[in-house]
Amino acid sequence: MAQKVLGQSAPAAATLTALYTVPASKYAVVSSITVCNRSAASTVFRVSVAVAGAADDSKQYLYYDLNIPGNDTFIATVGITLAATDVVRVYATLATLSFSLFGTEETV
Repeated sequence: MAQKVLGQSAPAAATLTALYTVPASKYAVVSSITVCNRSAASTVFRVSVAVAGAADDSKQYLYYDLNIPGNDTFIATVGITLAATDVVRVYATLATLSFSLFGTEETV
């Protein structure tokens, strides 16, 4: 299984955004997520996993309003297996963050 970029996004401020949706007939193993703050100002971010693309719900959050200092990068090694149609969503208070999701995708 070769690691690859599963998704990348630089979302608008205060907008919950789909970073990656597992395609039909696939599953994915997420190895890591990175959050890069491209600004000198600190801000906060959120990351959630919506099973089968469910509507946003507080139980889905892996990180909620986690602070990231200016000009810094947050890296989490996770190892989460996602099923077809599961969605990783991201949110940034300011439009200065870049999110990248890495892992593998396999056919069911």
